Amino acid sequence: MIEIRGHQDQARLPALARELAQLGVDLIVANGTVAAQAAKSVTSTAPIVFLTSADPTGAGLVASLARPGGNVTGPSSASPEFAPKRLELFKAAVPRMNHIAVLGDPTGISATVVREIETAAPAAGVQVRRFTARGPEDLDAVFAAIRKERLDGLLVVGSPQFIAARARLVELALRARLPTMFEEWRFVETGGLMAYGPSYPEVFRRAAIYVDKILKGAKPADLPVEQPTKFELVINAKTAKTLGLTIPPSLLLRADRVIE
Repeated sequence: MIEIRGHQDQARLPALARELAQLGVDLIVANGTVAAQAAKSVTSTAPIVFLTSADPTGAGLVASLARPGGNVTGPSSASPEFAPKRLELFKAAVPRMNHIAVLGDPTGISATVVREIETAAPAAGVQVRRFTARGPEDLDAVFAAIRKERLDGLLVVGSPQFIAARARLVELALRARLPTMFEEWRFVETGGLMAYGPSYPEVFRRAAIYVDKILKGAKPADLPVEQPTKFELVINAKTAKTLGLTIPPSLLLRADRVIE
């Protein structure tokens, strides 16, 4: 039997996780860092497999990637090459872009990713300016500030709040004529310019392997956190045309999917 709990309001996740723990489930699969933190806060005994945590060590989910050391493990969504590659691809798509807005949420995990982008920015030949939004209610003010500073690109750090608000986020970016880079293909299908991130089908497949091993007797503490090895580049050619951009053919050939 599978029990499913979830809510867009992250403040409700600990209560939902507690529900699952009280049911005596054999294992909890938590989608994302905040959900995994919620599950860990209510049980130290039930095994927890997280999906797509960008910084499981910094989030306090595991002691180290090689030796998680507790009841939590799973596949991570980040690798050391991720931030530099995102900036490299974004700059290749929009060579004139020199000043980029980087949008994250207020969580420590988002801040970690933003710092990685800031560190990689000089080598990519760009300057970055960080912005924070807690949710859709903050987006109008963020875009007003971006327009005021005349920034010429927007890179969005992955966040459940942004995924839920992706239609509004993309609408504001298009209205401001801002090229955008996301982590998830769903933003590009909504009208964002491009996305580069881990292959989520592959991440979910790896998570299923963790689940299988644990249900067969393996301990989460002994299962190293895996970093992604397969990434996907998705480009929206229609959005590029709307923005007056010509994506280099060499970049289009590298894309896993081009939305016409």
